Amino acid sequence: MSVETINPPAAVAAASGQSIVKVAIASIIGSVIEQYDFLVTGVIAATIWGGVFFKLPGLAAVAAAIGVYGLGIVIRPIGAYIFGHIADTRGRKDAMVYALLLMGVSSLLIGLLPGYDTMGVAAPIILILLRLAQGISFGAEFGTASTWVVEQASKSKYRALWGAWVGFAIPIGLILGFGSVLIVKALMSEAAFSAWGWRIFFFLGFAVAIVGIFIRSKTEDSTVFEEHRNGSGVLRNPARAVWTEMTGTILRTSLVNAMFSGAFFLCFVFGTSYMKAVGFKGSTPELIGLIAAASMLVFMVIGGFLADYINRRVILLISAGVFLVFAVPYFYLINTGVFAYAVLAEVIGFGFVFGFGYGAIPAFYTENFPTRYRASGASAGYQISQVYGGGLIPILAGQLLSHFGIHEAYLYIGALVMLYAVAAIIAILKTPETRGKALD
Repeated sequence: MSVETINPPAAVAAASGQSIVKVAIASIIGSVIEQYDFLVTGVIAATIWGGVFFKLPGLAAVAAAIGVYGLGIVIRPIGAYIFGHIADTRGRKDAMVYALLLMGVSSLLIGLLPGYDTMGVAAPIILILLRLAQGISFGAEFGTASTWVVEQASKSKYRALWGAWVGFAIPIGLILGFGSVLIVKALMSEAAFSAWGWRIFFFLGFAVAIVGIFIRSKTEDSTVFEEHRNGSGVLRNPARAVWTEMTGTILRTSLVNAMFSGAFFLCFVFGTSYMKAVGFKGSTPELIGLIAAASMLVFMVIGGFLADYINRRVILLISAGVFLVFAVPYFYLINTGVFAYAVLAEVIGFGFVFGFGYGAIPAFYTENFPTRYRASGASAGYQISQVYGGGLIPILAGQLLSHFGIHEAYLYIGALVMLYAVAAIIAILKTPETRGKALD
């Protein structure tokens, strides 16, 4: 294992509270855009892109557009590898700035991209390339952002709570996404939205990315990483080294987040469609999702505080246990068609399970890897779980729904996600507790 050694000056002092706040704010900017993009692009891909970029009949165009959207998820582990390497060699800050630059430029170009009628087959090809670029940039965000914040707060007794700031970006991004979609649609006709209004979201994403780049570029790098780089030096190939030396840790942490990303995609993405299928009208499913997203933020704060007060594994086990026993009752509550019961289902299945657990997840990921390849390891475990967890569950759920029908499928879908919960519980129990662990 090759190491580039740099002669050290003095050891870096513990970060001040003010510097932790600056890093926390800088770290969540890109993650907010990621969640905003996830929601907005999902809506637009399913309703707009098929007619704009693909000359295919009806559902085939929609399927193609959703497929392009999915590519942005599948490619994320590549982004985790690339930007994890940058973060562990050049610094967390540099990786975050470069990722946000790629994210912003990709969003701008999607907003400017002419449709099939203007560019022909080049339009969907360019859309695919830009969506892949977005996915690569998103692959950098969570693991590296969590590493940046948790390392900066390494001496704080509220390390998990500071790490939870990265998770705050999820409900904030979803709320902004919901809000922007509702506002833009209210201000224009459906025809205008389909013709050009949808592009506004990508211009907004670009504008926020520019602000984020400025904030990140003015923020100091992790004190833990600076001390490590100035002391023992950096690895030449940290992203490869962590896969060679800590494969088991990557896979265990990945299994934990596969359950959470499964809960996210099941209760939020698939759950929204499921509510419409059982008879919820108009924007009611979106309103329920908005309530659940707001509750998630509250549970995330509580989970982060308790992860510091008790430990990381207890919080994760509580979330996984609730998800395990609530998987089938979640669908039963939705099936009633009663608004209050559906809200309860989403607040428990989505708001509590995801939010409470994510109060501990950023610290759990980063503390399981040493400084020399912490960003690479945290990013790898997190992003591969997005593919076989969040990406696969909705596909399988859709097939089960198609085969068994709405009145029976929820039993099989519930059993499916229970398997993910069991796998997560086993992985949590097999992973050592990291509360109070020195980040060297």
